[in-house]
Amino acid sequence: MCGIVGIVSEREVSSTLLDAIKRLEYRGYDSVGMVCIADGVLSTKKDIGKIEEVEKKVNFTALKGTIGMAHSRWATHGGVSKRNAHPHEDCNGNISLVHNGIIENHNELKAELQKKGHHFTSDTDTEVIAHLIEENFTGDILETTRKALCRLEGSYAIGVICTKKDDELIAARKESPLVIGLGERENYIASDIPAILPFTKKIIFLENGEIARLTKEKVEVFDLKGNPVTKTIETIDWGAKQAEKQGYPHFMLKEISEQPTAISDTIGDRMTEHDILLDEEIQKAIPNAAGLKRLIVVACGTSWHAGLIGEFMLEELAKIPTEVEYASEFRYRDPIITEGTAVIAVSQSGETADTIAAIREAKKKGAKVISIVNVEGSTIARESDAVLFTHAGPEIGVASTKAFTAQLTLIYLLTIYLAKKRGLLPQPQISNRIRDIRKIPHQIQEILENQDSIKRLAELFFRHTNALYLGRGINYPIALEGALKLKEVSYLHAEGYPAAEMKHGPIALIDNKMPVVVIATKDNRTYTKVLSNIAEVKARGGIVIAIALKGDKEIEEKVDFVLSIPENSYILTPLLAVIPLQLFAYYVSVLKGKDPDKPVNLAKSVTVE
Repeated sequence: MCGIVGIVSEREVSSTLLDAIKRLEYRGYDSVGMVCIADGVLSTKKDIGKIEEVEKKVNFTALKGTIGMAHSRWATHGGVSKRNAHPHEDCNGNISLVHNGIIENHNELKAELQKKGHHFTSDTDTEVIAHLIEENFTGDILETTRKALCRLEGSYAIGVICTKKDDELIAARKESPLVIGLGERENYIASDIPAILPFTKKIIFLENGEIARLTKEKVEVFDLKGNPVTKTIETIDWGAKQAEKQGYPHFMLKEISEQPTAISDTIGDRMTEHDILLDEEIQKAIPNAAGLKRLIVVACGTSWHAGLIGEFMLEELAKIPTEVEYASEFRYRDPIITEGTAVIAVSQSGETADTIAAIREAKKKGAKVISIVNVEGSTIARESDAVLFTHAGPEIGVASTKAFTAQLTLIYLLTIYLAKKRGLLPQPQISNRIRDIRKIPHQIQEILENQDSIKRLAELFFRHTNALYLGRGINYPIALEGALKLKEVSYLHAEGYPAAEMKHGPIALIDNKMPVVVIATKDNRTYTKVLSNIAEVKARGGIVIAIALKGDKEIEEKVDFVLSIPENSYILTPLLAVIPLQLFAYYVSVLKGKDPDKPVNLAKSVTVE
């Protein structure tokens, strides 16, 4: 969850480190710190707060040196305090370390080191690593760090620098992400690609159990036994500007606005007018679609909501029994994986710790895994049997928006593909389904061009303290997602429910101060039932905001406010209905004076359990 950057160069690095860590603040903003080595001495500045606040207090760019590291923290072990902020040092001030992850045996190691005379200055698990390296230091910082890592239990991505080897930056990972960037007479480490995109597009992805030594001239990678490892250099096709705001006040609004492009790019060349072209991407996982007997979707948060919508799609069109599991719970049961079962893992970052654990459990039990991820080279992508990449570009805002609709787009394409392979969709229907998804980017753009009405609605309701979101059928998960977005970025209490379940509890909360958001799109399945649910809310004085199809006069007479969306097939309604809810959450957040890009207590990628 924390953000790490490191640079070894022939030039001063503090200003570049500051620029890079700002690009990783979405990974944690409880505290921030930076360390550089100059004239054989470690110099560290750190404090609690967001980077902009801390920079005003400490002036990071005053640090001198051609090697250094920076860290933005999302607190796990040890409270939010200056002494718990990274980087952490050994007793003698020779070794400095930044860390993302959790060291599970840190208490045992700390007790052992304290008996040997080591003095700890923080409550973190991280500081143990610095002292462990110090205790066994041989003069070779790579070798000493390698031996220290062999004693750690848990997860880590680390950067290490040492005054005795002030031209070497050490990096290692286990379960937590870390990449290496290759530059001109300088090299980089980072938790996430966007941090270093302005400086290089040449990336090496470290695997679990690998350790690297970076100097300004070269990068060497080893396993934890000390054996050299040959790595492939990947070229990233994201532009640096994709990871910048480009004139938008917040990343969240920029990424909401990028959804037409993200969906079009995700479709890419995966479709013709009459066919879905996924054979090459998923054959390794599903060589025989007709033999599929069961699908299990594992995901967390917004990706889990995408999975719930996928369940409707896959069962209705491909006729495959589908279960959607919280990845965080999946491996703590004894999940039953039978012949003909495949697992679909959904994750924006591809580094979600619980989803990684879930796919490993599934593979251990013999399942083939298809992943839907946005980041090439990520752990989930590498460990899956087949990968469908969303091409949404970097998503910086903590509350996922464009990644969600890109995930839904791929799940839809996968559904049509499987339905065709199973002989369930005749060619005219496949062509019609392709026509429907091609409309979506233009229809989302239409909603975006009429967002003033959503902003005005937010102005009416941003002072309310509770909200209820209701939906039926395939739009029930959109009620969950709408409520989640409002909670994430505005800190208002909101709950999503299947509309029929309102009578089983939530109806007790409804009064003239409770806004109720209802996805009420006209269809021949749930519309009349939803109208009945709206009547029940109105009978108790509730305020109803409806997401409805453009031109629906009937709904206008029954509710207080209407946010209209264009009409498409029932099964694609979620891709349109979610857009007003994302914008509503964004504008409520801004009107409340919150920062929608940096919700309190949240981080973009949950890389620890």
